[in-house]
Order: sequence, then structure tokens, then C-alpha cells
Amino acid sequence: MLLTPEYIFKNVEAITPEFLRQLGVTALVLDVDNTLTGDGSQQLDDSVAAWLDAMRAAGVSLTIVSNNTAKRVRPFAARIGLAFVPLACKPLPVGLLAARLRLGVPRRQMAMVGDQIFTDRLAAGLFGIRCLYVLPRTPREKSRGVRLKRKLEPPFVKKYFEKGGKLYE
Repeated sequence: MLLTPEYIFKNVEAITPEFLRQLGVTALVLDVDNTLTGDGSQQLDDSVAAWLDAMRAAGVSLTIVSNNTAKRVRPFAARIGLAFVPLACKPLPVGLLAARLRLGVPRRQMAMVGDQIFTDRLAAGLFGIRCLYVLPRTPREKSRGVRLKRKLEPPFVKKYFEKGGKLYE
């Protein structure tokens, strides 16, 4: 099902180059808020910075795809040295298409990393790529729309675990 996660990670740092190699993934499309950093934050945890360095060292291509504006995403992306696609319109796959063209990889080698089922997971499913769903970095959301969607996510997470899924830590 398009909304049931394929994989659930405790955080982005739990995704390893070895795991990606097993999937044949060579490029990651990254969400920002509550995936790489807290909601609305411009700060990057040292552990996420080390994870980005490890991905780059392993030859994994990285780019940001966010529904936020360039004003929000540009300074963050510049700080961590990544290209970005703002106003990506997730769950529509238009931002993922732009990222794929930029990364120059076939879909089978791409994966979306994000913390929302109704944007990141659904966009990945509609675009035909894997989604590496991560638990949100912070417990609170600024956006009322995101808070509402969070209330609708538990049945899909529950289905993942009922099907034998595990939490990757």
C-alpha cells in the first residue's frame, strides 16, 4: 500500500551505507524538517553532520527535496553543502523528478528519506522509489496541518509492524 512504510528508522543516522548497498540505492533525496533537523531549525546535530559525511564518503549522492520555500531551505542547504528543490509539492512527485534529473540516476537507485507518511512516503510511492521513513526528530510541529496528519499516521505505522516490519536503530 502506498501509505504503509517500507522501512522505519529511529532517525536518519540509523540509515547505513551498507543498508543502501543491499537495496542498490546510490542516491538519497532528503527532507529537511524533522528529518535532518528539528522543525523550522537551521541547526544541524553533530551526529547528522557525521552521517552526511559518511554517506558522501560511501559515494552516496545526496540532495534535498522540501515543501518549504527557498528562503527556508537555501541557508540550511548551503550550510551542509547540498543542492535543493524547494516548493516540491509533495506528495506530488514533481520535486522527486527534478531531483532524479539532477542526480542523474535511475529511479531504482533512488530513495526518499523523510518523516511524514502523507508527504514523503506517498510522494516516493507515487514516483516509484523506496521511502526510508524516519521517526520525527522533535515531538512538536509548528504547522497545524502537519499536526493533523501526524494524528492520521499511526494506523499505517501499526500495519508496518503487523506485517513483520522492524525499527532500524
